[in-house]
Amino acid sequence: MDSQQLHPMARTVASTQSEKTEIVLPNDTNMLGHLLGGRLMHFIDLTGAMAAYRHARANVVTAAMDHIDFIRPVHLGDLVTLKSSVNRAFTSSMEVGVKVWAENTRTGEVAHVASAYLVFVAMDEKGRVLKVPQLKPETPDEVRRYEDALRRREHRERERARRTQGKLAVAALAAELENRS
Repeated sequence: MDSQQLHPMARTVASTQSEKTEIVLPNDTNMLGHLLGGRLMHFIDLTGAMAAYRHARANVVTAAMDHIDFIRPVHLGDLVTLKSSVNRAFTSSMEVGVKVWAENTRTGEVAHVASAYLVFVAMDEKGRVLKVPQLKPETPDEVRRYEDALRRREHRERERARRTQGKLAVAALAAELENRS
């Protein structure tokens, strides 16, 4: 295998798809017998990382959990299935979408229970940021998610700039107040 086959310039969304299924056990639940939100977030993070690993073929770290919707509770004994794929690859980061379903093991009913967007960054063994391959969307749905990922990234960048400006304003005000003392 040559270097181009090992590290292609672009990968397909299908090549990043990952799936994980867990059974909800008593240690995973709250006092109502519902799956803990933090435990579900852990499952989402792991499943998202699998897709990012498949795309980057390198270590990845979670940079952001951009958005998560808890749609309905997941109950003790349910099977939870999570599916993830890379929505878009940037220079060193990737947005991954994760969709979660719960299956009632007694009735067979399956329901969409959560969705999330995460951002992962590729890193080498020394913790340095790595460039990732481009992503090639092939279906209309993949193209839509690819375009939506850019809008979400632009929103994240605007929010980061807004928060930075707020911190600078607070620091300037604190310095001004200290100078008055």
